[in-house]
Amino acid sequence: MHRAKPATESDLIALLAELGIAQATHRHPPLFTVAESRALRGALPGGHCKCLFLKDKKTRYLLAVVLEDRRADLKALAAATGFGRLSFGSAQRMMDVLGVTPGAVTPFALINRLATAAPPPLGVVLDAEMLKCDPLNYHPLHNEATTAISPDGLLRFVRHCGIEPQILDFDKI
Repeated sequence: MHRAKPATESDLIALLAELGIAQATHRHPPLFTVAESRALRGALPGGHCKCLFLKDKKTRYLLAVVLEDRRADLKALAAATGFGRLSFGSAQRMMDVLGVTPGAVTPFALINRLATAAPPPLGVVLDAEMLKCDPLNYHPLHNEATTAISPDGLLRFVRHCGIEPQILDFDKI
């Protein structure tokens, strides 16, 4: 698949501004895990999230965005979304589909789908409990910063990128 160069943090911030979505970005050393994030974030307010890049055997892709302490049962998630058996997507597929590397998976990576002529099918699942937090914190296309936005801002951004997210209560799946 041919892809334009992945978007940068500056591209993301410009798009958020164009969409009227307020944001605040905080710099920090590279973070690769939830545990590292907890140790370094200090008093950064809001919902802290993890993003799972998944695929099924039909090579359909799913981005699940949940609060960092939530358990994501992949079998139940597959059943709730209509996907087949889910597993984690490879680093190469992540780059092909989202334009980011492991450790930097974020819903903001959907910006890269805007510049792709025929992006592969991708479902997006958002944790209903996460959407009750304000602000929400995600990496801005790399793992050396955290960008906070409102839940409404997240939904507007995802929809602007051409995806209607599925909102699930992870306690009920």
